Amino acid sequence: MTTMFLVLVLAGWVHGQKFTISGYIEDAATGEKLIAANLYDARSESGSVSNTYGFYSLTLPKDSVLVTFSYIGYQPQTFRLLLNKNIELNVRLESALNLAEVVVTASANGSKIEEETQMSQIDLPVEQIKKVPALLGETDVLKTIQLLPGVQSGGEGQTGLYVRGGSPDQNLILLDGVPVYNVSHVLGIFSVFNADAIKTVTLTKGGFPSRYGGRLSSVLEINMKEGNMQEFHGEGSIGTITSKLTLEGPIWKDKTSFLISGRRTYVDLFMAPFLASANSASSEDVDLDLYFYDLNAKINHKFNDKHRLYLSGYFGADVFGTKISDKADNSSFGGGIDWGNVISAARWNYKINPKLFKNTTLTYSRYNIDIFTEFKENFSGAENRFQAKYFSGIEDVGLKTDFDYVPDPDHYIRFGAAATYHTYKPGALAIEFSDQDFNLDTLVGSQNDYSVEYSAYVEDDLRFGNLKANIGLHASAFQVDDKFYTSFQPRIGLNYLLPNDVALKASFSTMTQYINLLTSEALSLPTDLWVPSTDKIKPQQSWQVAVGAAKTLWDDFELSIEGYYKEMNNVISFKEGASFLFGLENDWEEKVTQGWGESYGLELFFQKKKGRFTGWLGYTLSWNNRQFDDINGGKKYPFRYDRRHDISLVGSYELNKKVHFNAAWVYGTGNAVTLPVYRYTVREPDNFNDAWANYVGVESQSSKNAFRMSDYHRLDLSVEFIKKRPNWERKWVISIYNTYNHNNPYFIYPDTETTFDSNGNPVDTERVFKEVSILPIIPSVSYQFKF
Repeated sequence: MTTMFLVLVLAGWVHGQKFTISGYIEDAATGEKLIAANLYDARSESGSVSNTYGFYSLTLPKDSVLVTFSYIGYQPQTFRLLLNKNIELNVRLESALNLAEVVVTASANGSKIEEETQMSQIDLPVEQIKKVPALLGETDVLKTIQLLPGVQSGGEGQTGLYVRGGSPDQNLILLDGVPVYNVSHVLGIFSVFNADAIKTVTLTKGGFPSRYGGRLSSVLEINMKEGNMQEFHGEGSIGTITSKLTLEGPIWKDKTSFLISGRRTYVDLFMAPFLASANSASSEDVDLDLYFYDLNAKINHKFNDKHRLYLSGYFGADVFGTKISDKADNSSFGGGIDWGNVISAARWNYKINPKLFKNTTLTYSRYNIDIFTEFKENFSGAENRFQAKYFSGIEDVGLKTDFDYVPDPDHYIRFGAAATYHTYKPGALAIEFSDQDFNLDTLVGSQNDYSVEYSAYVEDDLRFGNLKANIGLHASAFQVDDKFYTSFQPRIGLNYLLPNDVALKASFSTMTQYINLLTSEALSLPTDLWVPSTDKIKPQQSWQVAVGAAKTLWDDFELSIEGYYKEMNNVISFKEGASFLFGLENDWEEKVTQGWGESYGLELFFQKKKGRFTGWLGYTLSWNNRQFDDINGGKKYPFRYDRRHDISLVGSYELNKKVHFNAAWVYGTGNAVTLPVYRYTVREPDNFNDAWANYVGVESQSSKNAFRMSDYHRLDLSVEFIKKRPNWERKWVISIYNTYNHNNPYFIYPDTETTFDSNGNPVDTERVFKEVSILPIIPSVSYQFKF
């Protein structure tokens, strides 16, 4: 009897023993880590995914296992293993040949949409982004994101993102984990992200996991390529307005790699010969600076299977300026505007044990803008000089550490903490004037502000049969001057799989935002100011709930539908008539007001994932309102970007291996605008004789945003002509923006029209409103190459 008991105990102990398979999943050709790659054991029907750095961990009972590793666009690999100890297995997946499966996916690992706990999240493969027809042929990450349901643009040709009723400052945009504060070039026409340097793009609109915080509306994660560990490669393009070149390769094969990618416009270079010719024939010299540039760089070093180090940086700027000099008297006049970002990160990966992974990141982000003018003249041998410079910006230094702990297939636990030191430069004007009798050197405007932001989080992605859940808590704190704010933000996401493989999903999340962007509703400019919450300005807060369903249809299609409601408190806006470009003597806190906002709607996303034709249909039905005590008489009003209907239809068709066709059609309800509804005349006093001298017309505004501009719609087309050789690939891309030349409104203004009789005499005069369009049909050509 005793012997039988010991045998049963021993058998139970052996059966209860568990061991872990862990390692990294990467591209076999380049060594790039594959994010969210899938692994699945057919015998235990358990699986896991790789994290942001390609690390995976799967703990199973002691037994023989049959594990398959897969990633969309790659050939899967299957391993038969006897799991009687911890196994370290680094997997290299080969790119699939002739695979027509480069598409927008709700999860990039190839698993079905109904299997994912996360809702309101979309991954964009970079190859798909490059296929979407673009303005002037310039591939743009943010403009592609605008084609997704729940995301709107700020206006014609703009890169601003308005996600589920939020404003641009409510989007947390991360490049290699570092916040980016200005994401546009040329007043919003182009984004700062060079697609040739990017590996992955992921947008989260709701149901935020606890590891994210600091913004109300969305998280956009953009990860740069790591650099090819095996071979030297390059790619580039010559386009209508820019050229790009990307180089990558091993410094030490299988140990150290590099990536460097640059982009620059060249309008100024084309104009230089013409200016030189004009200057030689004139008494004046004209110098012109008119360009923008981006530079991405990264170094990736593998010490061993436990330790890896990444150093990455981004440097970009817009430079617009001119200087006119008189050759005769040496006088000059000039001015301009420069703005740009500097972003860098140092990341250390440490595999502590087969189940626990740690990443520590030191971050730096800086955004500056300078507006300047200068004048110099010589009079009777004396020099008079005037200089004025307006400057503002924001600078961050941060440190964060994140842990991934995978105890078993039913739990994926993440936790971590971060601290960021913010420096705000909310706008100042430096003035310098000198002549032979007088000197002035002064600084007018707000002083720098400083704050420290702290955060910590814990979350668990867990499974109970057909129910999957992501449950967590994000805690944050903010110290500015003598004020200390705290916030606890619970998060939960649920996924229940019905018998017919329809997933019912739901999520609830709360968010707190401590930094704010002072901007005009009409147009986002580089002069927009980043400022902190203070004792007067409270942190923005929101809560959002979403419910939906998702299903894969016939293996080739995915369908998801979501309804959401979001409420926002302490949202910020300029008071009516206020602007930060004037009145620098006043503090910015006196020019803003805080209020309430709400957004709710329905989103539909239907996509075809396989075959020669791929694409998607996105539809959004939404409402978006704001309410402030100091605006619109305290009454609720539609936000400027309240857009009832928004439709996007995107498709790519591979005629053959050499010719591809792409198209994108968008439609949106017109933006809300405020217009005058009646006009009356008042008498204006004459200050010289104290008499009523003349009459002036005064217009009275309607309720805020009570009118709509015309609806927006546009068709973009492109065709690619591809030729491949063993070590070289070239591609000609012909694009047409706004193919049927629709006059989409950019802004609206009041005007007067007069009716004349047959003799040319005025008969009647009436006030009208006219819409102005700025982007007609625009064809472009670009030449792209890889080697």
